[in-house]
Amino acid sequence: MSNEYTRYMGIDYGSVRIGLALSDPLKIIASGLTTIQNDDRCLDIILSIIMEQNVEKIIVGKPLNLKGEIGTKAEEVLQFIKKLQERTSVEIHQIDERFTSVMAQRSIIAMGTPKKKRQQNKGKVDEVASAILLQGYLDTVKR
Repeated sequence: MSNEYTRYMGIDYGSVRIGLALSDPLKIIASGLTTIQNDDRCLDIILSIIMEQNVEKIIVGKPLNLKGEIGTKAEEVLQFIKKLQERTSVEIHQIDERFTSVMAQRSIIAMGTPKKKRQQNKGKVDEVASAILLQGYLDTVKR
């Protein structure tokens, strides 16, 4: 893969929904892509996006507990990562994602999204959270 035309993908894994984000080809800016249902088809959808968007690296948020330890939710994410690794050769990088959903919710509120619309589109939080964690990774890598 030519580094010039590849992207990074951010994944905010949830038991019900999975938020997805992509970087621009220069790997400077992360943007929310979509939210998908966490069901039997989710891996196929993710793999399809990886191929279509020429994804070079996947950044998955690992929800550590407040002490920084792996809890039940992080174990679930690790199982998801294992399944994903079995189906793709794309490098998968894990980062601490504590508070990304809270930050995403605050961002959506700050954008002026009415409460009723926020309640109707709960998947937007997952999408924005995936963009926040991917942007954090991009910012760290640039330094």
